[in-house]
Amino acid sequence: MRKVFLAGLGGAVAGFVVSAQFAGPLLAQEAKDDASVYEQLDLFGDIFERIRSSYVEEVSDKELIQSAINGMLQSLDPHSSYLPPDDFDDMQVQTKGEFGGLGIEVTQENGFVKVVSPMDDTPADRAGILSGDLITHVNGESVLGLNLNDAVDMMRGPVGSEITITITREGTPEPFDVTLTRETITIAAVRSRLEDDTVVLRLTTFNEQTFEGLEKQLKEQVDAAGGMDKVKGFVIDLRNNPGGLLNQAISVADAFLDSGEIVSTRGRDPRDSERYNASTGDLAKGKPIVVVINGGSASASEIVAGALQDHHRAVVVGTQSFGKGSVQTIMPVQGEGAIRLTTARYYTPSGRSIQALGVSPDIIVDPRPVETAAAQPEEPAASATANRQRSEADLRGSLTNDSLTEDEKKTLEEERARREETARLRAEDYQLSYAIDILRGLSVLDGERGEGEQASSQN
Repeated sequence: MRKVFLAGLGGAVAGFVVSAQFAGPLLAQEAKDDASVYEQLDLFGDIFERIRSSYVEEVSDKELIQSAINGMLQSLDPHSSYLPPDDFDDMQVQTKGEFGGLGIEVTQENGFVKVVSPMDDTPADRAGILSGDLITHVNGESVLGLNLNDAVDMMRGPVGSEITITITREGTPEPFDVTLTRETITIAAVRSRLEDDTVVLRLTTFNEQTFEGLEKQLKEQVDAAGGMDKVKGFVIDLRNNPGGLLNQAISVADAFLDSGEIVSTRGRDPRDSERYNASTGDLAKGKPIVVVINGGSASASEIVAGALQDHHRAVVVGTQSFGKGSVQTIMPVQGEGAIRLTTARYYTPSGRSIQALGVSPDIIVDPRPVETAAAQPEEPAASATANRQRSEADLRGSLTNDSLTEDEKKTLEEERARREETARLRAEDYQLSYAIDILRGLSVLDGERGEGEQASSQN
């Protein structure tokens, strides 16, 4: 409130220096604008009373007013909405990482509910719901014309109960039904694993747990690898991450940047613009980073990807991101509810807005078609085996390699096994295996560069 008060005071003080010759016309225009607003409010009151007295069925005053508020907010953009007390409570719970539902992040498009992304290991994810799917019906009832909150309410229900949603998907000629069972959704904001001395950090959302989870799991995986010297690099997997809290996105990007701008936000009033800069300290210690994105990567995910891309701190691979470049502020209002209002656009460090455009990958990598992977699950391993079937070592009487010790031979065999494991990953997750291959190449280049610099200094 203090910020609003100071801005108003500044306007009042500035008013004293306006020349008298302009005071009259300005005041007249202001009075005219005020009169127009009051006329419109009178019109609203008139229509409200006519509905109360003349509509064919009795409608509660509360429902009418909430519908009017929703209509006003949703006429602005797809992300502004009214949150009644129950929805406001649910939203606060969701940002803490646990809630009941199907596990999908949705927005509204052309009157239908559009899937931004399914969340990992949720009913929607297991049922094969995809980013970009349009939900047209819930249990046979059309959602066309409903506001987003009402459509989401239709999908809510007791944990363990079934729901059937009708999906329209690009490339699929007919709508189809998907039946899901509602669950308690517990979001693991960060998951991690080691793949061929590469630390893979999977970020599923940006809630209150995200940065803390990232920091903890990164350290655990580095320790498991035998220390930072043993780590080739890091993959940050932001696929199907619908975003979340702005401060968490800033913290995650800051974790891998030593300096410079992370993101800026610009509202209608230039004085409300904010710039967020990185602080010293890189959790990855300068190791190469690859970020993986897709059409389900939105909002906070795009802030992280855009910041690391603009600073040339990471190579971004995958497919075009969702393109949500606006910031929403949750503003509590009387009656214990709140409004979610779009208050600013955000810009990456280079000054670009990704609104409706998305983040473009440095290297476009389409996911491998599921049918191809299913039809040839043994292909990578078989290919590796075929490559080993005929070699010098297989020839009768071939000379042995006497330049390697037994330990060196063992190390080479272990390295080969890791390569084959990465090759097998291509059948399961082509984009991730591609990211790991890029990191391996960057690691080799860094090693050669380091050796060259050392030799130069010795000379």
